Amino acid sequence: MATANHSAPRQCWHVVVPIKDTRLGKSRLAPAGVERTRLSRAIAEDTLAAVTQAVGPGQVWLVTSDEGLASRWLARGVHVVGDPGTGLNAAIAAGLDRVPLGSPRAVLLGDLPSLTGVDLVAALDAGGDGAEWFVPDLDGSGTVLRAGRSFVPRFGPGSADAHAAQGARRLELDLPRLRRDVDDPGSLAAAVQLGVGPATSAALQLAGAERSSALDG
Repeated sequence: MATANHSAPRQCWHVVVPIKDTRLGKSRLAPAGVERTRLSRAIAEDTLAAVTQAVGPGQVWLVTSDEGLASRWLARGVHVVGDPGTGLNAAIAAGLDRVPLGSPRAVLLGDLPSLTGVDLVAALDAGGDGAEWFVPDLDGSGTVLRAGRSFVPRFGPGSADAHAAQGARRLELDLPRLRRDVDDPGSLAAAVQLGVGPATSAALQLAGAERSSALDG
């Protein structure tokens, strides 16, 4: 288990969060019986709320083509970068290019509805700002958080191995709320068991009420 490293103030971290247009995201959640766009937006909102709680809105770089999401978080002090539309890693690179040179930087996935600011702070403290490191998802093959001062993102299938091959240290942190990304009904159910943020909870409750109303009708 990694030990905490408190060498850098948390406010020094800049966190890039790539989020796909919520009208297009999370297609595999449709079988869960939840309106996909509403749930995708809720998951994004809860993730961004946790990140801003951890490092402050001025240290967060949202990369997205979702105009509604962008305008809401820009008004809250988050930096917004347009998604170039050429894939996840290109979106991440666009965000990293905007982070001040020499600053400790991290990339966090935008589909972590169980995340809290405390979890993210714990991970940033554990990794420290002087090395390359990453936190894998709970399945072990993907990456939820990649950090360092200068790195090329390799998110996507097999990203944990790809990031390790770059020399980044793998941190198997006991932080299930950070490591539980959501992309299908099974992972959504697991996130709910951990506890999800208020926006995701409200979206799921509304979906349940709509199903009940339809059955009653």
